[in-house]
Amino acid sequence: MLNRVLRVAATAAAALLSVPFATAHELCTLIADADSGKVVLQRGPSCSERVTPASTFKLAISLMGYDAGVLKDAVQPALSYQAGYPDWSGDAWRRDVTPTTWIRDSVFWYSQQVVKRVGQERFAHYAKVFQYGNADVSAVPVDDPGQNGVWVMSSLRISAEEQLAFMRRIVRRQLPVSAHAFDMTALIASYGTPVDGWAVHGKTGTGSPGSDNRYDASRAYGWYVGWATKGERRLVFARLIQDEQALKPNAGLRARDELLQLLPAAAP
Repeated sequence: MLNRVLRVAATAAAALLSVPFATAHELCTLIADADSGKVVLQRGPSCSERVTPASTFKLAISLMGYDAGVLKDAVQPALSYQAGYPDWSGDAWRRDVTPTTWIRDSVFWYSQQVVKRVGQERFAHYAKVFQYGNADVSAVPVDDPGQNGVWVMSSLRISAEEQLAFMRRIVRRQLPVSAHAFDMTALIASYGTPVDGWAVHGKTGTGSPGSDNRYDASRAYGWYVGWATKGERRLVFARLIQDEQALKPNAGLRARDELLQLLPAAAP
């Protein structure tokens, strides 16, 4: 078993060297069997360190929203952009947004509207029963009119190991939400194109250190977390990188592309 893990790590390292965006510091990469929990790839010095989940928290918000009935299906509710909503990602955010485009374009204001409709008490309860990192959603009330969220360089923190455990609970349907919530979250989080025969579901996230919601692009964290299925096999994964200078595309997209390069080698 040890020899296999070493071979996988070596092959994965070679694959990563071929990725054109492999310029950030790797904090943690974890890939594990979703059913047994057996780790097939582990790298990086910071797998237990909690940082901001950034937009990976949209997977949790999706489960909450569908379970609470705030979200209906892949296209409802379609919410309209309003003046004053966060729009730092440009035109993709200044339009009507559906659950599918929310995840695809990582629309922050849509997340705000979903958690506002879920309500503070239920939102806090979900975070706790999901065992989502430190589950601290106290910093920003869900009806706060500002542009902040507890998952954006604020009070909510999670480690790569905890992300992996949360992905296992999603795949194994071990969270107290409806079957519809699991089904729809998987649908809207689909990567779309199979990767070496694997159907991939996941979410990127880009944030930075600190707890004051101030984004520092020169120290950006990049997340990609999710799961992949191929026949009867089910894997979960979490990758966290950190930039040492401002780079493009954003760190979350690069973390995703790097993980997808590693996946075939880690799961032949």
